[in-house]
Amino acid sequence: MLQQARSSNMVRFDVYEVDLRAEELYKAGRKIKLQVQPFHVLAMLLEQPGEVLTREELRNRLWPADTFVDFDHSLNTAVKKLRQALGDDKAKPRFVETLPKRGYRFIGTVKQPASASTRTAANVVGAAPAKAASQKASTFSKWVGCVAKVRGEDGHSFTWVAIDETTAAERQKLNAANDDVGLSLLIASQRLLLVPEGTPVRVLEVEPTNSRCQARILEGEHYGKLVLLPVKLLGESKQ
Repeated sequence: MLQQARSSNMVRFDVYEVDLRAEELYKAGRKIKLQVQPFHVLAMLLEQPGEVLTREELRNRLWPADTFVDFDHSLNTAVKKLRQALGDDKAKPRFVETLPKRGYRFIGTVKQPASASTRTAANVVGAAPAKAASQKASTFSKWVGCVAKVRGEDGHSFTWVAIDETTAAERQKLNAANDDVGLSLLIASQRLLLVPEGTPVRVLEVEPTNSRCQARILEGEHYGKLVLLPVKLLGESKQ
């Protein structure tokens, strides 16, 4: 076990750990070689997972105005090296998604957000203070192990829940594009499940960054299945 894994400087996703202070990337405990610029791109993406990081933001923060560099080539190379280090595929990304002519987005599940101090150490200007992030994580962690009842979404007597991270990301894209056919296919394939209001679930893990949890359905048609569920849709918890 690496001692860094216990540090607040560590951000985790899938089998990877990122030490923002040391600027090091680990895969299942083994250090992965990653150059400075690709690492800084990763650190910036991890600041706000699920949100778009524009190419202009990357230019301003990685290459100051007085720096002479072929920006497009340098950024493309940095992202390519980052994907190689993560074993990611541009066509079917698990972590770094490309939004043509706009920028990039981190679509993996972040286990522990970076604190404000660690973002500074990584030469990345932070967003929320570490104290607020810690308080949020502490509040959400109280749900772990509880049995809660699912609330209806948007005033309905049910909610739609994804079975995994990939499905949740795909649903988000389809909703944004108003793609009802794509959503129907997710439902037909049992990757997007209809869960009635009041269904009991056991909370197994909470993701403070994304304000959602992994839970097991304890009753009804989908009994025993694991799903991703927004924390705001949990109610009437009990041990």
